[in-house]
Amino acid sequence: MAPDALTPVGGYPGDDEKGGQLFSQLDATKRTEDLMAAVPYVKSRPDCDGKVGAVGFCYGGGIVNQMAVRFPDLAAAVPFYGAQPSAADAAKIKAPLLIHYAALDERIDAGWPAYEAALKANGVKYQMYMYPGTNHGFHNDTTPRYDEAAAKLAWSRTLAFFKEHLKS
Repeated sequence: MAPDALTPVGGYPGDDEKGGQLFSQLDATKRTEDLMAAVPYVKSRPDCDGKVGAVGFCYGGGIVNQMAVRFPDLAAAVPFYGAQPSAADAAKIKAPLLIHYAALDERIDAGWPAYEAALKANGVKYQMYMYPGTNHGFHNDTTPRYDEAAAKLAWSRTLAFFKEHLKS
């Protein structure tokens, strides 16, 4: 399932600038709750074996971190350069994490030391990869920040992680 936070305003318009304008018009709490609803929805489907994993990029990476906080039964979480939860919230995480960061992403990377300390302090199973020479959004092939080698490596790691944690 790939929830679109812009569904309430007609969905992604195909243009990042317009999409950003629409995104800022949404109620932040409702937007987050709409995205969180994906986890119980997927879990309730008859074709779900009970294991749910989540992957997200940029804002979606932060949402995946929040899903890991909110859903202790989440089987796997893969945030790509997502905002980290607080130390108090990180203590609630039970899902194994595969974390991808861009080495040149100063804003997001600044939160990593505190997040890592909280994960370690609470015994959360995680792997973090920092991709040298990459910028925030390195996995997005529609921008000049795209780094094909890093994106392919990160995606192969993601698929292997999901296979390990989600395969019945």
